[in-house]
Amino acid sequence: MRPITFELCAETLQACLAAREGGADRIELCSALSEDGLTPSHALIHAAVQQSGLPVYVLLRPRAGDFFYTTEEFSLMREDLLHARELGARGFALGLLYANGMVDLERTRELVELAAPLEVTFHRAFDLTPSLDAALEDVIAAGCRRVLTSGGEPDVVAGADHLATLMERAAGRIIVAAGGGLHVDNAGLVARTTHLGHFHGSVRRRAERVSAAGVSEVLQSTTGAQYTVDPSDVRAMIKALREA
Repeated sequence: MRPITFELCAETLQACLAAREGGADRIELCSALSEDGLTPSHALIHAAVQQSGLPVYVLLRPRAGDFFYTTEEFSLMREDLLHARELGARGFALGLLYANGMVDLERTRELVELAAPLEVTFHRAFDLTPSLDAALEDVIAAGCRRVLTSGGEPDVVAGADHLATLMERAAGRIIVAAGGGLHVDNAGLVARTTHLGHFHGSVRRRAERVSAAGVSEVLQSTTGAQYTVDPSDVRAMIKALREA
């Protein structure tokens, strides 16, 4: 079985505990996955660190939308980083771009230096850059230890060949992690095509309950469906990746 590292993208404490039970290697902690992830609350960070027993990497994203941040938003990212460090975070995921879509090398490097010696992942803002090759060199120059990407495509299946090329170009200078549309049913294909060792996914499913009439119902809130993570899905994902 091939060695792999699987990071569960979690937005709830329940998901963090499922990550532990299911055998995940690490957690990327966020809120609002419906918005592709935002910075989680400090209370959630503290609970995830204390109760999961896994390395917790905190997403730094102060708002939804693009990744071209104002001075005030960048200050929020700095403060959230410092607070998360105090709470026991083991690393961070972030992505900063210029208005033209290129990697904001200077401010990315500033956050990397502020986080040191903790690891920084440049997240899928990478996939929005006009040149993945140039972005890869910028992310490496900024000092990031990992880049999370779908190969510049909407998902890891469509971007699998590009992911393999990125790993070759990285040449051991940075870890390339596959993320974006990774599911149990496509994990083996992605692992075989890319030859990567690091993978990222949420494996969440819609939460259900059985009504008094014995009918299974999807739990809904005023803003949409609720989600949960089953440890068995985490185990199935890891098994599919390792056996590829």
